[in-house]
Order: sequence, then structure tokens, then C-alpha cells
Amino acid sequence: MADVEQVEVVVAHNERATLRVGDVFLKIDADQTRIDVEVDAMAMAPIPTPEVLWRKPPVLALAAVAGTALGRLGEPSTASSAAWAAAGAAARKLHDAPLPPWPGRSTDEIASQLDEECAWLVTNGVLPAELVTRNLQVAEAALRPWTPVFTHGDLQITHVFVDGDEITGVIDWSEASQGDALFDLAILTLGHEERLGDVLAGYGTDVDLDVIRAWWSLRSLLAIRWLVEHGFDPFAPGCEVDVLRARL
Repeated sequence: MADVEQVEVVVAHNERATLRVGDVFLKIDADQTRIDVEVDAMAMAPIPTPEVLWRKPPVLALAAVAGTALGRLGEPSTASSAAWAAAGAAARKLHDAPLPPWPGRSTDEIASQLDEECAWLVTNGVLPAELVTRNLQVAEAALRPWTPVFTHGDLQITHVFVDGDEITGVIDWSEASQGDALFDLAILTLGHEERLGDVLAGYGTDVDLDVIRAWWSLRSLLAIRWLVEHGFDPFAPGCEVDVLRARL
């Protein structure tokens, strides 16, 4: 790293930051619980993950993963159908693995947060009431009992790296927990509904599509305030607000 002349800021806000220095990613997080989860989850996961180079709180150093991200929210994905199917197969392998020892959020906790966020969106005029109400109705299908599996918890396409049709690594495991398998599949295809068939072909089992759609709505409703307050734009074409509009 002595010859590296540039530091790239990958993401930075008041909770955490990720920097790239050559082929090393430096994750800085004041919440050591998230880092603990990330390190433990990567050690347990049966799919490719970044190599942990060193850890000195509050910094975690990870080796860069080969390949490129499966895509980005709001942009067309140039990855092949086979690559998307490989992502589905990786998700299935993870979901079939032994559970991590820490639990995820309960349906009651998620429902309470959902009500709070929807009230904020309407009260502050961020979204029209009818858009929020419709998506809240759709989201309710996700709030049902499920059999816990090992979930990544934030399996968005920027966290899945491919080289050709092969998965080279899945990054950002700080939200990993026991959870709903369909949540991971929904986050993977959020904003890329046209790729759901490819993902499910790789996943290899039938799923309840209404629950996938429910998680698309629920995730988007929960994310908007955080995105706005941290300098991101959920109103950008193809992003969270468009996901919600698609349910009308």
C-alpha cells in the first residue's frame, strides 16, 4: 500500500464510512456490534466473502473482491441471466446453512417501525398519503410467520460481485442474522423486478411472489427517511419511490 496515491471514499455518513486504498477496503464504524456481526457472519457463510486482513477498532480492513457488482439500483444491470441465477443459487446456499447464533428482528418490531415511518412520510409531506397507504397494504403480506434462515440482511446488488457468470464475493455482512429467506430475495431484486425469474431459477424452489412484492414495498417505506437524512436520493429514477409507485 506504500505506493498508493489515492484514497477513494466509497460511502461516508455520520454512522460509518468505507474507504478504498488500492486493493484494501477500510470500514470505519463506531458501532462495534455491527463489525462483530460482519466478521462472524463472513466466517460462517458458505459462499465467497472478502478476506479479513486485520482489525483494529473502529477499523476493519478487508481485501477487495474480484469482479464487478451485479448492478446498481436505478441503473440497468448488464450482468447476464446466468450471473443473476448464480446470485440466486448463492442465496439458497446461504439459506440452507446453519443459523447464526444471533436473532433478527421480530415481525412486531418491523410492524412498529413500519407504522412509525409511514406516519412520518405522510405527516411531513414526503409522499402522498394514497401512495403510502397502498404500499402499506401490500407490505402487510410480509408480516407473517416464517422459518428463520441464515440471511445476509442487506443483499442489494451492489453487495454481490460477479466475474462473468460466477459469484466472486458477497460483501457488507453487518445486517446478517436469522431472518426471512424471501427478504434476501426481495432486496436482491429491488428495483430490478425483471430479474426475479433469473434469481428464482438459480434459487431452485417455488416462493410466494406476493411476499416478495410485500418486502419490496416494506423495505422502500422503511428506507426513505434514512436515505433522505443521510444525503441519498430515493426519488432518483428506478429507486425506492419508483418501487413504491409500481405498486399502484
